[in-house]
Amino acid sequence: MRKLNLKSILSACIFTGISITGIQAQEGSVNLNQDQRIETLLELKAEMTKDNEIGDRYKIQLFYGDNGKANEVIKEYRSKYSYPSLIAYEAPNYKVWVGNFRNRLEADRALLEIKETFPSAFIPKPRRR
Repeated sequence: MRKLNLKSILSACIFTGISITGIQAQEGSVNLNQDQRIETLLELKAEMTKDNEIGDRYKIQLFYGDNGKANEVIKEYRSKYSYPSLIAYEAPNYKVWVGNFRNRLEADRALLEIKETFPSAFIPKPRRR
């Protein structure tokens, strides 16, 4: 039986390490077969998400009336809250809408907060596109 000393163990480890590092990595290629309908779906989603809106989103309406007052309302709103806001024209009046909520629960939570400053705020029924 042969005794292993520290030198022989160290030599074996170094030799093994050198031989392992000498192995080269393999290169390969991947072919991806994608269903043709995926491109169509991506185009449809891009069309639906124009202006960061998808179908039945909930908004909170703060005001309905003339343009001057709508601008005052939105300015006051923006100084206090961070939800996205916009003025929408619906002849002959302007609406101040805030938020772009995915579901009614999110909109209701925001409405509770916003009603402290704008007590007449409400959530109109989302319109279908």
